[in-house]
Amino acid sequence: MNIAEKLASELSIKVEQAVNTIRLIDEDNTIPFIARYRKEVTGGLDDGVLRTFNDRLTYLRNLEERKEEVIRLIDGQGKLTEELEAKIREAEILREVEDLYRPYKQKRRTRATIAKEKGLEPLAEIMLDPATTGNVSEILSSYINPEKEVLTEEDAAAGAMDIIAENISDNADYRKKIYDVSLRTGIINTSGDGDEGKVYEMYYEFSESISKIANHRILAIDRGEREGFLKVRIDVDEERITDYLHKQVSTGNIFENYVKDAATDAYGRLIAPSIEREIRSSLTERAGEAAIVLFSKNLHNLLLQPPVKGKTVLGVDPGYRTGCKVAVVDETGKVCDTGIIYCTLEHHDKEKSKKYVLGLIDKYGVDLIAIGNGTASRESEIFVADVIKGAGRTVKYAIVNEAGASVYSASDLGAEEFPDFTVEQRSAASIARRIQDPLSELVKIDPKSIGVGQYQHDMNQKRLGESLGGVVEDCVNAVGVDLNTAGAALLSYISGISGAVAKNIVKYREENGKFKKRSQLLKVGKLGPKAYVQCAGFLRIPGGDEMLDNTSVHPESYEVAEKLISALGYNGKGDNFADIKERMKDFDTKKFCTDNDVGLPTVEDIADSLARPGRDIREDMESPVLSTDVMSMEDLKEGMIMTGTVRNVIDFGAFVDIGVHQDGLVHISQICDKYIKHPMEILNVGDVVKVKVIGVDLNKKRISLSMRDL
Repeated sequence: MNIAEKLASELSIKVEQAVNTIRLIDEDNTIPFIARYRKEVTGGLDDGVLRTFNDRLTYLRNLEERKEEVIRLIDGQGKLTEELEAKIREAEILREVEDLYRPYKQKRRTRATIAKEKGLEPLAEIMLDPATTGNVSEILSSYINPEKEVLTEEDAAAGAMDIIAENISDNADYRKKIYDVSLRTGIINTSGDGDEGKVYEMYYEFSESISKIANHRILAIDRGEREGFLKVRIDVDEERITDYLHKQVSTGNIFENYVKDAATDAYGRLIAPSIEREIRSSLTERAGEAAIVLFSKNLHNLLLQPPVKGKTVLGVDPGYRTGCKVAVVDETGKVCDTGIIYCTLEHHDKEKSKKYVLGLIDKYGVDLIAIGNGTASRESEIFVADVIKGAGRTVKYAIVNEAGASVYSASDLGAEEFPDFTVEQRSAASIARRIQDPLSELVKIDPKSIGVGQYQHDMNQKRLGESLGGVVEDCVNAVGVDLNTAGAALLSYISGISGAVAKNIVKYREENGKFKKRSQLLKVGKLGPKAYVQCAGFLRIPGGDEMLDNTSVHPESYEVAEKLISALGYNGKGDNFADIKERMKDFDTKKFCTDNDVGLPTVEDIADSLARPGRDIREDMESPVLSTDVMSMEDLKEGMIMTGTVRNVIDFGAFVDIGVHQDGLVHISQICDKYIKHPMEILNVGDVVKVKVIGVDLNKKRISLSMRDL
């Protein structure tokens, strides 16, 4: 298999692009670096395509390695033929390679191997030979051997049929056909009862075509089966499959019926259970991959939520008996004060807590209060809404998704960052910082704990971790990082920077003061020239000695940038380049690229960077919804039009926060008037949307929303 050609075909790109991208990956360039600074080489492939490319490259290379291993093992047995080798090399998925290897695999002791030990393999060959004639009884009786426990003609026939059945089961062509038919026409059936909360009630009597079943249903069925509440089976057209096998093995000789019975046995005893396991595994893998893609997209959109800059924030980690932990964080993210208030239970001294919070607002100039959405969030919100009415300045509040905050608070990283704080104080500080800069705070938490997926605990955890890690890396590098303020957790996601090097950067900064130029990075321990090339373009230095250090222009392109600035008629790098795009319209960019041996994408990226130095791509996105008063589910009426924020997108809809503590569900059928296959065609995490209330169930705490006709 030519891997470059295969990838080019799968991803609809040119073979040259595939070859060049493989070379860049093999040279240990990171995906963000390739996507941003090697556009001319890859033909402009973005990080999403490059991630897919890299995953498929790894799979195909592993597949080729397995093919070579299988060929070597079969050849070692002296059984490799040119035809078999060709089939193995032509296989496009691992399952096909394993099916071809199946007859040559060392097996545990089976009915067929026992029959072979009894000397019945020649009888099986006679049964399968179309030229066989004579008397069936005479042939069978000639294989009776009491010493080997073949006592009757029936024993001999049964043993030979076991050998034939195993041979049929091992036939790769038969298995492929049966797998395809089962996958195309099979029905998955589930039954069960007994789960207290009736979580799996819809699957107590459930039936759906394998080819049509939704991914989230597969994951739900898998979990229900694993927890013992559901029984699952796959039904196929067995008669059609056995008819197919009978035709394939038909000999027309005197043992025709024996061979057909062996084929029926092969399917029922050996092939069907195996194929069902393979199909179930394939469905789970497909559903898991789809869920990982969904989780990754949700995480991407969550991480790129716009920061609320220049605001002093009071973070509140709600609680009942132990009170609400609070932390004031200034506009740079520094924790100024922490404390505890008691305001969520009837016997709490709410007036005392109110005076304390108003004092913090006055003392530190608090602009915004961030309330975690966990236990006691509702009562905390009511208290805060009342408090800010008496503040001497405009203060708003927002409910912040605190998923993973407790994980961070109890982590080594949390203890290292706030060694003198309790777990609850760290959590309050984290909640405050989450609204100031979601990306910088969320990178400190295992992405799997952030809670924007579905069934994440049922997926391949290694694959999920790799995928989500890639998302975080892409987001951090897309935004860029301030080299003089970023912590080690954030720096460790920058292209080419390991966790150890990230800590060395922070240490260097503490010992030598702020970085003045990107080139100083080469003085950091363990950060060599290769790592510098990978990371430099993603690190920003506002107010440094070199203006270009606060842009996404890579140091390798500084000379080209300076020539472009000059060619466009600017006096120097201290100019305002806001009109650079206008000047580029009448500029002979093609000649400039030729004269300076540089690609057009690089020149266009330089112009974009100069137009908005220090630009944060998140600033172009919608800001979070801030509130000044509180609503409850009881206030909701059908027909109300509200503004909300999308918190999670799943296969069957999206959950929207409309400020009543309970997210409402917009079912996929209520997202728009046209048919869509998936909610993500319209919605992303963080989108601010208008919704209409179409149902409120106070008992089940369910809110149904619609976006249609709005």
